[in-house]
Amino acid sequence: MHMAMVIGAGLALLGIFVLFGWLWGASAAGMALAAKCFVPAWAVVALTNLWVGVTHAGYTVRQEAPILALVFLVPAIVAGIVAWQLSRG
Repeated sequence: MHMAMVIGAGLALLGIFVLFGWLWGASAAGMALAAKCFVPAWAVVALTNLWVGVTHAGYTVRQEAPILALVFLVPAIVAGIVAWQLSRG
């Protein structure tokens, strides 16, 4: 359940980034740039989630690595698709 909530929060954060991209640039190019900028920010959040799981929840890095992959990749792939779609049109 925690993993789904983190992925959902990542998708919500992506939406906020894209919204600010629109407010900043008022164009699809600004929104695409914001979606691209989301990926490194989300990497920091996902790695922080891994760190919390290892240091506070008692999991090993080996146990947390697949969770890190899913938590990072799902929003990052959606961000890539959003950036691609926005840069096309």
